[in-house]
Amino acid sequence: MSSSAKYDIVIIGAGIAGINAAYRVQSLLPNHTYIILEAREAAGGTWELFRYPGVRLDSDIHTFGFSWHPYHDDKTMMDGESLFNYLNETTKKYGIDKHILFNHQVRHAAWSSEDNMWGLTTTFKDKEISICATYVMFATGYFDHNEPLPVQLPGLNDFRGMLIHPQFWPEDLDWSGKRIAVIGSGATAISLVPKLAEMASRVMMVQRSPNYILPIPSPGGNGWARFFPAAFSHKVKRLGWLAISLFGYYAFRKFPTAAKEYLLGLAQKRLPKHIPVDPHFTPRYNVWDQRLLACPDGDFFESLHRGNVCIETANIQNCTPNSIVLENGKTFEVDIVITATGLKLQFGGGATLAIDGKVCDLSKRFLWNGMMLQGVPNAFFALGYLTSASWTMGVDVTALSACRLITYMAKRNILAAMPPAEGPSDPTLRPVWNLNSTYMVVGGNCLPKAGIVSPWNPRTNYILDYLQACYGSLSDGLEFARAS
Repeated sequence: MSSSAKYDIVIIGAGIAGINAAYRVQSLLPNHTYIILEAREAAGGTWELFRYPGVRLDSDIHTFGFSWHPYHDDKTMMDGESLFNYLNETTKKYGIDKHILFNHQVRHAAWSSEDNMWGLTTTFKDKEISICATYVMFATGYFDHNEPLPVQLPGLNDFRGMLIHPQFWPEDLDWSGKRIAVIGSGATAISLVPKLAEMASRVMMVQRSPNYILPIPSPGGNGWARFFPAAFSHKVKRLGWLAISLFGYYAFRKFPTAAKEYLLGLAQKRLPKHIPVDPHFTPRYNVWDQRLLACPDGDFFESLHRGNVCIETANIQNCTPNSIVLENGKTFEVDIVITATGLKLQFGGGATLAIDGKVCDLSKRFLWNGMMLQGVPNAFFALGYLTSASWTMGVDVTALSACRLITYMAKRNILAAMPPAEGPSDPTLRPVWNLNSTYMVVGGNCLPKAGIVSPWNPRTNYILDYLQACYGSLSDGLEFARAS
């Protein structure tokens, strides 16, 4: 296998998962060479791509930020621009930016058992470049950065106004005085509505069914922090938010009726009198069957007190050239339709994988310990949490596990490690994330599978997963190829 460049480790993606992986590699594997291949023109991943008004983090920054480089601020939910700057400042501070190759889209990854090496084919300015690596870390997230989730609305092709997907927000859009319909009720929708309402003549959020929304108050009473070193204060905040996340997740799952009453009670207190909790804020599912939405200081609820914001819970019957017709009989004239209906799922950044010349269908394979695919050697996939903890904590577990395994292999002269090709003994399927959100249901078939027995079951508890990453067995269920 010949190539123009060879590295010990190639990291695909320079988002938060890739930056975190790079730090772990250069800290724990200082004798290994590495490079980051990033398809876009800047680091940041999701936070470089998403530029719609009101874009923000939907979990706390104390656990979402890097444990090794905390964000020192009293904010809990950061805006997208601040988070993008934080990520890029981090790459510069730790010299990670010097290892990033921008505009390098990985198209194909091929493993050779003869060479015990990955061969990566990337495109850069319409040219193909080949790169070899002993290990590959996929830090590519779980959704397609190039295509949105297709939207199916009756008569949408007849609409003559502006149609926008938040993932590709026009930089020069002026929505002053416009009549806007936001289709959807997820995190994107509740972030958009308060910002759009500041200049639009009317903003209408149309939802087929509502979600649970938790208002997060701004932090207060943190004066104690100034009496302690910043690192100690950060650890206290981080542990506190982790405890809140884990307790809230398991308690709400255990007592769904009480959880529902609690969240609906919070919504009732913040809603204007003309908007009832039922049907607009009463979901048909239990808490955490879909993601629990959060809004800082209840800004979404506050926007409903403005005279130019309304909410409709109904299916769309039809779209005309200048209006939306709902099944409840109401018709609204609109200038802009925003489809905040979810993301198109994608695994591995869209690259094809081949093992000894045979292309792999990643969606048919089981995920070992939440980070390696059955029958795929020396490849790690950084997937975070979507429920019980922040995304970053999950991808850090993968980075720590991968670095520990690589160290283990180097000490024993092992060239390759892979989960067995036959997969788990019990083929019962479980989803990687136990969520029934629409976009998860629609696109979940493209994701790898999880099992019901260890080490094939999905990650759900950060504390247990962290202990496994740092102290657990490295040989459980793995097959090794040793140097002769």
